[in-house]
Amino acid sequence: MKNIFCMIFILSGLFGADATIDIIKSAQRVPKIEIGYISSGESLVAKKTYKILLGDLNVSGHFDPLDGNVYAKNTIDFSAYQSKKIDMVGIIQVFKEDGILKASLIVYDINSSSLQINKTYQINDPATYPFVAHKMAIDMNRHIKAPSIDWMSRYIVYAQYTTSGRSDIVLSDYTLTYRHPIITGGLNIFPKWVDSTQREIYFTKYLERPTILKYNITTKKIEKILESDGMAAVSDVSKDGKKFLVTLAPKQQSDIYLYDTVSKQITQITKYSGIDVSGYFIEDEKAMVFVSDRSGYANIYSKKLDIDAPAEQIVYHGRNNSSITAFGDYVAYSSRESDNEFGANTFNIYLISTKTDYIRRLTAIGNNQMPRFSKDGGSVMFLKHTSGQTALGVVRLDYNKSYLFPLSKANIQSFDW
Repeated sequence: MKNIFCMIFILSGLFGADATIDIIKSAQRVPKIEIGYISSGESLVAKKTYKILLGDLNVSGHFDPLDGNVYAKNTIDFSAYQSKKIDMVGIIQVFKEDGILKASLIVYDINSSSLQINKTYQINDPATYPFVAHKMAIDMNRHIKAPSIDWMSRYIVYAQYTTSGRSDIVLSDYTLTYRHPIITGGLNIFPKWVDSTQREIYFTKYLERPTILKYNITTKKIEKILESDGMAAVSDVSKDGKKFLVTLAPKQQSDIYLYDTVSKQITQITKYSGIDVSGYFIEDEKAMVFVSDRSGYANIYSKKLDIDAPAEQIVYHGRNNSSITAFGDYVAYSSRESDNEFGANTFNIYLISTKTDYIRRLTAIGNNQMPRFSKDGGSVMFLKHTSGQTALGVVRLDYNKSYLFPLSKANIQSFDW
């Protein structure tokens, strides 16, 4: 994989104190851990796995990882590591047992000269080794009782343009190392997870009209949900998966609707002569934020989930605020910060609170679009577009760091986390 961390940059300000910050303050530093692999057995898979694990531990913000490269065996000299002030050592080995591919993780605590973790993971498909590495990182993180990084093991689902007028839906891990197309043929866009189990997705397929379909990743069953002239896209799903906000354009101009998946009832939420799109739940799903051109340009508004409720502008920065995401009382959005008629424009991601005047810029340069919160709200993922490729960016809000994972020669249209 190409240079897993293409860019690391420090951002200003803190999202807020949490348990991890307290851990760092009390211990003065995060654990220094060396990670390597044993070259015997399935050494190629082991090497790839340890490289991903090194990156995961760095992204977590809870470890100071060091590259131990290759080990001859899975036992160590504690005194040698103590002299180098290393706190932990992790060793990966991949092997076949009764024809089944497995990966073992052994972690030593150097300060107590003891074995702390000895766990084996089954690899059903060699291509899924990144998820094995992510599970290892999660287990190591839990061992030191740091705040959760469970989001690392979640699938990313994204739409990728292939040729003119055609795009596929692809499953990936957050580093874009694992990639598996699940929907091909035609124009397939706007994938959205049906619920937190990540077994099904909604997506839009252009048939005779834009049509929202539901697809089961395991059974491959496809179910038709809605269709509309002009536009049809699911933007946000309720926590229990029983309702979603959807943008439809049955009468040319787009509006936002609330769809009940149990009763199959659809309720119009906005009724505006211009453009309303991309609704996201806020206030315990009693209200939403959305993008509208009510100001004469794309901007962010909020309103209760009632067609007669007034819409309130909540962003007074930028002249083109065109994509959003929400978590609790926080909203992240992209804002155009240049007006270049003949060249590329700069878009940056900002974070605001719906309850206060708080605002924070999350990205620094380039074309940054389509922010998405992690399930725990502690990270924001976004798309960074450059010539010839798209990268997924991850901002770790409490640690003032951002990481990019590039996908060469590819253009991601939309994604969900």
